[in-house]
Amino acid sequence: MAFAPYIPFIVLFVLFFLKIPVAYALLISAGIYFTFINDALPLDLLVQRLVASTESFPYLAIPFFACAGVVFNYAGITQKLVNLADVFIGHLRGGLGQVNVLLSALMGGLSGSANADAAMTSKILVPEMTKRGYDKPFSTVVTAASSVITPIIPPGIILILYAVASNVSIAKMFFAGYLPGILMAVSLMLLVACLSIKRNYAPSREKRASGRDILKALKDAAWALLLPFGILFGLRAGMFTPTEAGAISVLYAVIIGVFFYRELKWRHVPKILVESVTATASVMFIIGAANAFGSYLTWERIPIRVSEALIANISDPLVLLIVINLILLVIGCFFEGGAAMILLAPLLVPAVSAAGIDLVHFGILMCINLTIAGFTPPFGTMMFVTTSITGVKLEEYIRESIPFILVLVGVLFLLICFPQIVLFVPNLLS
Repeated sequence: MAFAPYIPFIVLFVLFFLKIPVAYALLISAGIYFTFINDALPLDLLVQRLVASTESFPYLAIPFFACAGVVFNYAGITQKLVNLADVFIGHLRGGLGQVNVLLSALMGGLSGSANADAAMTSKILVPEMTKRGYDKPFSTVVTAASSVITPIIPPGIILILYAVASNVSIAKMFFAGYLPGILMAVSLMLLVACLSIKRNYAPSREKRASGRDILKALKDAAWALLLPFGILFGLRAGMFTPTEAGAISVLYAVIIGVFFYRELKWRHVPKILVESVTATASVMFIIGAANAFGSYLTWERIPIRVSEALIANISDPLVLLIVINLILLVIGCFFEGGAAMILLAPLLVPAVSAAGIDLVHFGILMCINLTIAGFTPPFGTMMFVTTSITGVKLEEYIRESIPFILVLVGVLFLLICFPQIVLFVPNLLS
């Protein structure tokens, strides 16, 4: 049958809509191909691809940075970053909403995970925002929307996934994430300010913080703020690889938590290990399953066919980027961001490369696009994380999320049209 090679894709989407976990859906679809469609290939190849894909050295950065983010939460650094954000902008209208956004930007260099940031902020800031008169749906949506920033400011795990999947330098992806992350933060803060003025939300501080308060907050948070700058300097100077930077981050987090902030205790170790292993295992299982599914894609030459189809019908690189991002915005609403990245990057990178588009620029666009999808209905992971913690109904979340979706998508298309924003830092440091 002419359509037989596409049956695994059909099965994959059916399983997604049946809410089968992503990794299992990928493995079942690939297994159907190797068992029933192309029995010339041994089923052992599926198992080999599943295991071999996890042996990549760059992927070691994932458990290291995941562990570092967990350690920072237990070390008490998160609360110090909240205080720092509050002394800078807490006096503004809608101050706690502004703090929410700024905290996500500060957490970007620490946790690297949108879901981790969304969960943490939902527990810390949403109750306080509600107590001070903010609508709970608004507070929940601000938390979910601002968590989109976290993975884009290094060391985001999704940046690592794209770099490995497309054979692009992880360091360049890290460097390219700073300005887009800052741009998203500023855009969301402006939106929060406008909505807060319209709804008459009060500042979190009665007056602007004094110079002494600012210096004290900076001193308390200094050790946390040094980490992203240390990673940037170390990568630029060639002192360590991105993977080694993950290991250094864990060691740094432990030292700061034990000897300086003195909030990291022995009783936290089992919880840290469990949370780190759980986060790593889920990501690595998806990576293995996606690579097994990728062996089917490679054998059937589907990435090449997609590339040829796109190039044959779209000659303008800008139009190609716009079309791909519109497709990703739709697909991302139904896929988990990391799984979508692993699955789609090998499909799209050949077409993008053939069109002469910079792969670092495209990578940042793809990371932002798929992270925005985690914020949007109907299956956004940050949406489910925040609403499950705060108890907000999905219909209330959806209604409040519309202006935030428009702003984030607007930033995405600004970056599409002006690649210099993405590439300025990598070009400056190359």
